Amino acid sequence: FHAQCSSCLQSPRMDLCHVPATREKGWYLALMAPNVKGPNYAWLDPSRLYCHPQAFQDCVADLLQPFQGDAIDMVAGIDAMGFILGSAAAATLRKGFLAIRKAGHLCVQTAAQPYSDYSGREKVMEVRTDAISPGEVVPLWGRLPVWYPGTHPQPLPPPGLCILLVDQWVETGGTMRAAIELVERLGGVVAAPLCVPAGVAAICIENSEGGKWIQERYKCSHCVPPRLQPRFDQHQ
Repeated sequence: FHAQCSSCLQSPRMDLCHVPATREKGWYLALMAPNVKGPNYAWLDPSRLYCHPQAFQDCVADLLQPFQGDAIDMVAGIDAMGFILGSAAAATLRKGFLAIRKAGHLCVQTAAQPYSDYSGREKVMEVRTDAISPGEVVPLWGRLPVWYPGTHPQPLPPPGLCILLVDQWVETGGTMRAAIELVERLGGVVAAPLCVPAGVAAICIENSEGGKWIQERYKCSHCVPPRLQPRFDQHQ
């Protein structure tokens, strides 16, 4: 894998027809292109693997595998690269797709959330308010009504939509955490004890402070094999 990774990253062109005989999880990571423009850019460009048809399909399949059988009502992708993986995941799951946009692009009523991205720049994301709201899905079977002695039983309010949040990469975790807060503020469920959780998916979730915070609290999926995680954490 390491030899394949080195040769692919150094190659200026990519063979879109080549598929390895053994497609282990993460084989397509070798197709990502390195940063050649300096520190103002991300250290890798994952979008190169989207050009390879089998790599793209396998990447999406690997991201969704941990969520097989989970109750996912909608997929949300984060502007902009999360739109690619998110829409592909939504199409695979046959679910709707919600775009979480950078502020200033939606002409409808929105909710906004400030955040700091991986470079430390202060930004604002927004999402339309009519796509996520509590009470849009039927309560899970087996949930008991709320009841106190001397009162009539009251049914529990139904949970919000279960949302699978998708982005290309989680480095510091600031962008994804803001998206989680935004979705949950509108009544969506990213993870909750009374609901089957959806979760968070990205090609890589780094073991940064923010990345660990997300992984400790939400069901997560990414494509980096454990043996390669330290290299990705150190941007090597």
